[in-house]
Amino acid sequence: MADLSKAGKGEPLPPGAFPRPDVVPYIACWSSEHRPTGVVVVRGGGIALADEGPYERDDMGVLWKRIGISPGHGRPEFGKVHFLRQRRAMRKLLCQVCGGASDRTREGTLWLVGEDPSEPGPWKPGDITGHPPLCVPCAVTAVRACPHLRKRYVALRVRSFAVAGVHGALYRPGSGVFPEMYDAGALRFEHWRIGWTLASQLMMELQEFTVVDLEAEHAAYLKRAQPHPGPVREGLRPRCPLG
Repeated sequence: MADLSKAGKGEPLPPGAFPRPDVVPYIACWSSEHRPTGVVVVRGGGIALADEGPYERDDMGVLWKRIGISPGHGRPEFGKVHFLRQRRAMRKLLCQVCGGASDRTREGTLWLVGEDPSEPGPWKPGDITGHPPLCVPCAVTAVRACPHLRKRYVALRVRSFAVAGVHGALYRPGSGVFPEMYDAGALRFEHWRIGWTLASQLMMELQEFTVVDLEAEHAAYLKRAQPHPGPVREGLRPRCPLG
């Protein structure tokens, strides 16, 4: 079984893995990508932007915070999430680190989740997360590079899941047409306050899953990645060049 603690410490990394900070995670924000949100106003029983454009809400009608798209320019901000890339990774099941396909087997899609210090305990069906899935090599790297995951993480093979809500800034009526931001948190789409939320992350509900051992998953990945010789048809033998 692979020893994940040795990855990147003088031993070859698994294919596709890389040490931080040489590679910036796909969903990380760059300093060049920040944009002013604009003036938030009360409109239609919720919030809106005073100069809101036609593409600033998702297909559920939720208003999203503004952000630019210029990865690779400026400084990488490892602790901040790029909202559009995070949404794309969630919807298309992309690896949050490399941006490629996440690892999917018959047992499910690979997810790494941390433990909430305010609600410690095992993950339960129906819990939600803002972290997109991963491929196996990037998961190995993440548990070593991410301070949050280094403290505690759980690897899951998730068989069924659904986009369930958003995380963002929560507003309430304020003075006149200007609402008051009073908190930040995650809300499901059916929550009555969803129209008062300025979203910044898409949340996924993990419905059916199995807790797995990441070292065993890594070993199985390496086995799957080994090239297999082509089939030898019975009755045929390689021809000898000397006759």
